[in-house]
Amino acid sequence: MRLFILGLGYSAGHFVRRFGGSFAHVAGTVRDPAKRQGLAGIEAHPFSMSGPDRETVERMREADVLLVSIPPSSAGDPAIAAFADVLASARCRKIIYLSTLGVYGDHGGAWVDESTPPRATLERTRMRLAAEQAWMETGRAGVAILRLAGIYGPGRNALATLRAGTARRIIKPGQVFNRIHVEDIASAIMAAIRHEGGGTWNVCDDEPAPPQDVIAYAAKLMGIAPPAEEAFETAEMSAMARSFYAGNARVSNAKLKRELGVTLAYPTYRQGLDALWRAE
Repeated sequence: MRLFILGLGYSAGHFVRRFGGSFAHVAGTVRDPAKRQGLAGIEAHPFSMSGPDRETVERMREADVLLVSIPPSSAGDPAIAAFADVLASARCRKIIYLSTLGVYGDHGGAWVDESTPPRATLERTRMRLAAEQAWMETGRAGVAILRLAGIYGPGRNALATLRAGTARRIIKPGQVFNRIHVEDIASAIMAAIRHEGGGTWNVCDDEPAPPQDVIAYAAKLMGIAPPAEEAFETAEMSAMARSFYAGNARVSNAKLKRELGVTLAYPTYRQGLDALWRAE
């Protein structure tokens, strides 16, 4: 199989490092040509929401699998806009679109699954829903929508924020967040590629948890005192950071396990942080 990635970011890059050997050829796009460094084994092409060059189009047209990790904008999905003609003639049999659990919105901490109607009240989550629909409407039978939880992994985790002095324990009673280790995202992507047909799956671990608990656990591993608690109502936060607390739902991953056969390497944040602490 030949793989083409739209958006060689954190999750897609980790996927290639783990599963790149499963493909005869791997290519993808980056916004900044300088970021081509460190992408060993990947043929990188520049793409910044404008018209792609001829070589990029050719590589995408040759791909058997398309992994899409570019977020939408207010004008719609930039990848579909730029590659509409290519998609119509490309031979790819599988498209994997990385979306977000944010589309479920606020359910007061109740459990939701893929059958739960989304409550996308924020502009960015409405754009995500529209992008999901646009990819489903490309006419491909094998479009897989993977709705990702909050991503953590090497270099991007509570241990790192504590070291940097930027970790905070914001307390909003009843609030939980869902999260997923980047290695388990890679497993979910590969399982979706191997799965016959398409669909929508939640990619999250087994234990939605209050964000302050994650920071406290990481501090315990490091043998340091956790940051002081801050009440959500009075904490100084950017509008973007505050908006993440507008959604509160416990998201089920049962369908991911049942249909795609994914076994999580890190079913809770504790196991994930334990492994990161040992590695670091």
